[in-house]
Amino acid sequence: MEDGRRLTMAIVVWACTTLCLVSYAAAFSHGASLSACADMMPRHLRAQLHSPNNNYVTVHTNMSFYFPGDKVPVTVRSTQDFMGFLLQARKVSNDEIAGTFVFIPPGSKLLTCFEDGDTVTHSDKSLKRNLSFVWKAPDQPIGDIKFFISVVQSYFVYWAKIESATVAQRGQN
Repeated sequence: MEDGRRLTMAIVVWACTTLCLVSYAAAFSHGASLSACADMMPRHLRAQLHSPNNNYVTVHTNMSFYFPGDKVPVTVRSTQDFMGFLLQARKVSNDEIAGTFVFIPPGSKLLTCFEDGDTVTHSDKSLKRNLSFVWKAPDQPIGDIKFFISVVQSYFVYWAKIESATVAQRGQN
């Protein structure tokens, strides 16, 4: 009888652990959590960070400068498929998130880290390779910016804060 109780207890513990892990994993299949806003790091269990210098993803824009209020096209290109991402524009001066995204591709959604639409993440775990966005600069001067993306290739492999070239602000007094 004691063995039967132990077996039942072991099965209950296994089932609870499995359900917790599955629900934890499923939460990220629909986008990054708000806890990733500040450092852009995925909150996956046992995820392995890879060097941003050895990645297969680039984030860039065809504009080297912008004016306050401008809309800036942003492209993400990859030589390999990835499942998840988190994209932000940040001020070069203090690394604060800036501006809002006004166009996002299918399979993505807007997040509110500090203001509505200042961050974009994936909305499903379909494989992605080339993505296009439009970012709108604030109407007031904020200085030079860079775009940053964190990319999740699989639940266990990711690259954090891959950066674009600096986009300089024009029109400051």
